Amino acid sequence: MNKTNYLIICLSVLLIVTGFLLMTGSSTEVEFNPDVFSTRRITVAPIVCMLGYVLVIVGIMWKPKKN
Repeated sequence: MNKTNYLIICLSVLLIVTGFLLMTGSSTEVEFNPDVFSTRRITVAPIVCMLGYVLVIVGIMWKPKKN
């Protein structure tokens, strides 16, 4: 593995952490919180996490071009 692989993997880890941070929400004492069903938590955050996981695989499999 070379520097490019490590850079791709670091970027993907940042994407995964960002996705999990997007999934978090405010802590509330209310029994039902409609913010649980927000678009950010249900749609955007899982897509960002999935892109991060796919990018990890790309970072592991990446082979530099031979000149």
